[in-house]
Amino acid sequence: MAPPVHANDDETRHPPDDAIAMLTADHRQIRALFQQYADTPDTYLRQIIAEHISAELTLHMLLEETVFYPAVAEQADEEGKQRVEEALQDHQEVKERIVILQETDDDAAFEAGFQALRAQVEQHIENEETTMFPQAAQALAAHWEEITDLLQELKEHILASQASEGERYHG
Repeated sequence: MAPPVHANDDETRHPPDDAIAMLTADHRQIRALFQQYADTPDTYLRQIIAEHISAELTLHMLLEETVFYPAVAEQADEEGKQRVEEALQDHQEVKERIVILQETDDDAAFEAGFQALRAQVEQHIENEETTMFPQAAQALAAHWEEITDLLQELKEHILASQASEGERYHG
């Protein structure tokens, strides 16, 4: 079995030094979790990993939708704006798939839906990393430090909020 992957451990201690590196690190984390799910035979552990993937995707989409995509849309040309619209549509579809998966009790239906989610997320990541991110780096060059700081601050705030909520329930 693959060693456990702990989301955001290294990124929290040593945040990536720019927005694209931060978002790409999230992509690597999500891909690693999908692989860990695939490599894990235990049904209970797979469910825990699936929940972790859902939480990671939700956080990542929130960061992109709150900070990154609006900045890209504001600075980009029409093609860039179209890519943001497509990415937002992808996010909506991912959110809908997650809700459906959370409501699915049948193991075979869950597995099929989860594999469809993985394929969709992989395609979205590929599109962002090969097309949107290079365009965003150009369009946002003058605002790079500010966008990176906003992403890091928002992520730290959300993770801290989640940790304090966890302490309320478990502490």
